[in-house]
Amino acid sequence: MKKLFKCRKALSPVVAAIILIAVTVAVSIAVAAWMGALTFTFMKTEELKINSSITWGSNYGDLTMSNTGGSLLVITGAKVDDVAATITYTNGTALPSGGHSLDKGSSITLRVTKPSGNFINDVKYTFVILTKSGGQYQCYGTKT
Repeated sequence: MKKLFKCRKALSPVVAAIILIAVTVAVSIAVAAWMGALTFTFMKTEELKINSSITWGSNYGDLTMSNTGGSLLVITGAKVDDVAATITYTNGTALPSGGHSLDKGSSITLRVTKPSGNFINDVKYTFVILTKSGGQYQCYGTKT
C-alpha cells in the first residue's frame, strides 16, 4: 500500500499553468471572432433617401432616390397610399425580377405608377419604396 502512494504521478504546477493559459487564449480568440462577426453584420446598414421633389405625370411620379447607407440595397417594389404600385425605370422598362441593385452612394430616378386612376392636383400622396431586406422608405408629395 505504501508503494501505491509513492508512484502517483501528477502534472507539475508549471505544466498546469501553461495548459490553463492556452485554454484561456483559445476561448478568448473564439469570443473575439464571434463578437467581430456580430459587429460587421450590424454595420451593414441600409438607408434610402428619397428626394422630395417629384416629377409628376398624369398617373405616375418620378422619384429620385439615393443609397446613403453602408451597404448595397435592392429596390423591389412601391406603394402609393398603401396600395401596391408599379415601379419601372423612367423610360418605362420594368425592373429586373430580383429588383434594382443600388450601390452605396449612388442615385437613381424611378417611376412609380398609380395602380388606378390619375393623380389629382393639390392632393397629398404617400409613396413607399420597398427593398429586398424588408425596408420601407416613404416620402410625401402633392401634385401641383
